Amino acid sequence: MPGSRQFALTTVLVGVIALTHAAFTWPTRATVAFFVGGALIAFVAEALVIGLGWLEHHVGPKVVGVPLYVLFGWTGVIYVALRLAFLAVDGWNVVVLAAALATGYDLLVDHQGVEEGYWTYTDSLPGPRRRGVPWWNFLGWFVISGLTAAIAVSLLEFGLPFAD
Repeated sequence: MPGSRQFALTTVLVGVIALTHAAFTWPTRATVAFFVGGALIAFVAEALVIGLGWLEHHVGPKVVGVPLYVLFGWTGVIYVALRLAFLAVDGWNVVVLAAALATGYDLLVDHQGVEEGYWTYTDSLPGPRRRGVPWWNFLGWFVISGLTAAIAVSLLEFGLPFAD
């Protein structure tokens, strides 16, 4: 599936560009904490919903069902949302706005991955869906984005441990 390779490569590229930008604009420890912490949060969340049988990915390589490219995509999108949020608000409001922006992005594009066959939602949970994407996916994006953004805000705004 050549389209899936291009999709995965593009997703990884977004993450790499975000990581590179952060490396030049943030303290090293904050950059590492954000991208490693964000990838870990995303991995655990993806593994959980895959383990519950609610989601199946069709593009590899994968570890316990989680495609590795997804980890770059999550952190890249959240980084861009976070940088935009920093332009508009400060303090912990940044976390909420970044989570909302990242979730809004997913609301606009997730259905395309379903339509292209990159992943399938296999749950039978009741509740609304938007173009085949269940409500819990958007809730998950908001929570994961908020947790990942909180890593950066705690380090960059409040100087908590690990900031340079």
